[in-house]
Amino acid sequence: MRTVTAYATKSPKAPFQKTTIERRDLGPKDILIKIAFAGICHSDLHTAWGEWGDAIFPLTPGHEIAGIIEEVGDAVSRHSVGDRVGVGCMVDSCRECENCLAGQEQYCLNGFIGTYNAIGKDGRPTEGGYSTHIVVDEDFVLAIPEGITLDVAAPLLCAGITLYSPLHHWRAGPGSQVAIVGLGGLGHMGVKIAHAMGAEVTVLSQSLAKRDDAVALGADHYYATADASTFDLLGRHFDLIINTVSAPININSYLALLRLDGVLVSVGAPPEPMAVQAFSLVDSRRSLSGSLIGGIQETQEMLDFCAEHGFGAEIEVIRGDQIDTAYQRMLGSDVRYRFVIDIASL
Repeated sequence: MRTVTAYATKSPKAPFQKTTIERRDLGPKDILIKIAFAGICHSDLHTAWGEWGDAIFPLTPGHEIAGIIEEVGDAVSRHSVGDRVGVGCMVDSCRECENCLAGQEQYCLNGFIGTYNAIGKDGRPTEGGYSTHIVVDEDFVLAIPEGITLDVAAPLLCAGITLYSPLHHWRAGPGSQVAIVGLGGLGHMGVKIAHAMGAEVTVLSQSLAKRDDAVALGADHYYATADASTFDLLGRHFDLIINTVSAPININSYLALLRLDGVLVSVGAPPEPMAVQAFSLVDSRRSLSGSLIGGIQETQEMLDFCAEHGFGAEIEVIRGDQIDTAYQRMLGSDVRYRFVIDIASL
């Protein structure tokens, strides 16, 4: 075992404190990564504050990780010391079920092993990227292309793939009308990726406050959903709507914006059930679906796609001792558009 510096919280809503955690010794296929940057995802807050059920405390969150390989096991073949790499929401899966064998590890029938707040195959709790180093099996390590700097690459490992996967699966591209609901950490990546895929992109946000940002990110249109006339104006307009918000929405109003065979995909996860009227679906053969990150191969494709098109996330870099402040600011939507911890500050 090796001891590394980290920031952890001891209980729900307790402040983050500088501490040390243990990382396992390298196995034959393990990689030791010196973390450079770690993004802060809203999932980190939900978990650290006990909003998604019991968590494993003390807790070191973080599943948007970018860094440099410092050491590799004897059997590692895909990566080398000095490589620029990333780690996302998974560090392992069963690798045997039909979904894993199909490259859809995020839907592992036995449950993938999360980068934090999970139990690894060694029986120990996993700890995330708010730390100086992490040890990960090479099969769950991604190569970060040279076209993206590590700071803006980190959020791609969750926010980027969470939007790329449904856009890719439902074939967003030239001739398709795509709407992104919410312009936050997830939504801003949806706009960038959908625009780069060639789709006509519309942002649906509560107010007009972020209109200029949306246009700069690549949106073709922007509407405020607080204005009831928006829903009348855009009826039967979209092929694909991706809902990124975690607050409840009137799902039937948004379904009415879909044209024939249109799909509304939820990637945000509001805790309350959604009340869906059957006629919102049977009219125009609409579908309501969901999507969860992406498999390892698709995540690598996403990183390569972003590098090819020359973009990463829009970020604000913070120190490790600013995590609690960042959480509070996230609640107030006071970030454009992802906090990233400079791990050198630890």
